[in-house]
Amino acid sequence: MRKSRIFLLLVAMLIIVGIGYGYNELQTKDQKKVQADFAVVNELHDLITTETVYDITSEKLVEGALRGMADAINDPYSTYYTEQEAAFHKQTLASERVGIGVELSEVNGKFIVVAPVKASPAEKAGIRPLDELVQVNETRLEGKTFSEVMKLMQGKEGEKLELVLFRPELDSHLKLSVKREKLKNTTVQTQLLDVEGVKIGYVIVSLFAEKTAEEWKNALDILFTKDIEGLIIDVRDNPGGYLHSVAQMMSMFDQKESIFAYMQNHDGATEPLKTKANEAFEPYAKQLKSMPITILQNEGSASASEVFAGALQDWKRATLIGVTSFGKGTVQQTWELQNGGEVKLSTNKWLTPSKRWIHQVGIEPDLEVKQHPLYKMEMKVLKGRFEVGEYGEEVAYTQRVLSELGYNIARTDGFYDMDMANEVEKFRKKYDLQDGRHLDEVFFRELTMQLQKFKQDPVNDMQLQMGVSYIMHQLE
Repeated sequence: MRKSRIFLLLVAMLIIVGIGYGYNELQTKDQKKVQADFAVVNELHDLITTETVYDITSEKLVEGALRGMADAINDPYSTYYTEQEAAFHKQTLASERVGIGVELSEVNGKFIVVAPVKASPAEKAGIRPLDELVQVNETRLEGKTFSEVMKLMQGKEGEKLELVLFRPELDSHLKLSVKREKLKNTTVQTQLLDVEGVKIGYVIVSLFAEKTAEEWKNALDILFTKDIEGLIIDVRDNPGGYLHSVAQMMSMFDQKESIFAYMQNHDGATEPLKTKANEAFEPYAKQLKSMPITILQNEGSASASEVFAGALQDWKRATLIGVTSFGKGTVQQTWELQNGGEVKLSTNKWLTPSKRWIHQVGIEPDLEVKQHPLYKMEMKVLKGRFEVGEYGEEVAYTQRVLSELGYNIARTDGFYDMDMANEVEKFRKKYDLQDGRHLDEVFFRELTMQLQKFKQDPVNDMQLQMGVSYIMHQLE
């Protein structure tokens, strides 16, 4: 009996040794495969640096390889950042950033000022909406990408930027010197809406950055002193940000350690994310529970803003108004690399409290309300002169805008007919423009100004107006 036990023990040991040997053999093969793969990378690196006719540094090749590896995952949210790009990315979510304070938009290859930030160096220097940025220091911007222009605008605090701008209303170029300063990244804006004597709080959350939860708390402090009866939270075009900011904000809605989302890793293991009890937040949770709340969202509401909206929808604490959100159901983690760059990888899925995964699907609103078409009309810098009988893209754009502004425009195909000429004449007379039925740059400037005014008037914001109407109905 004892001999048989010894024999079985020896067999077991041989099996374990064999398994270990096989495992080591497999591991060695994997290591050899990786080494062979990197040998090919090194081979190509050496060939390019020694044989190509183009002047390229080893650093550029390495960065290209790093970017290529991140791109090979085929995930738009897994990204390699150079050292400069990483610094800029951090600034967008930081409580402060260095710059001149100007919002730019790329329109048909031109870089147009949407608006200078209030009280910023850009505003103080006289930069205005619709100015075209033509040159930064000694660099002309023609042919540049938006990313390249943003890099040119970045730099150290206190440094001056020499800018050349084209101002359409003057039909001339301007040279301005603007000094970079520290700018606050304000992500929460607050308004008080008085509707038939009923006070409604309106809070716009543009990003979930480092200080967003603190700004959110301050916004509520202001609104609660005004005795608001309802709250509208606007996360339209909010691209997301930090999950910890969402967690802090959710804790002001609920103090019972409730689940506001789940994290799921690549193995499928699921971890609940819960609100945290905090005595300081108890008054906020009590007041928010006693009032109707609506959330405005659109197709640009993504990631952390969807976590926020999805939780309040599942908790039945808010009514979502607008259209289906973007649909980003993954969470990214960032690692610093030896060269100063960073790599951001998707490491988790996130699920709503009811365990919905909204990736590439989005969160459907409780009340679908499409925005007015003019809000989607991109700003264009229009030039030239057009008469009846002519055709052009500028004419088609004008037709669409005039039609949405209430003018009687029958066609929008870009052909300038007599019916359109009559409406153009009405427009010119209304805004005291030079008499005539032609389109020119004076007309185009006024058309753009009227489009901007339309967008800035909350009466025309169909989603906001529905939010107000819904709260008024709940308070009846």
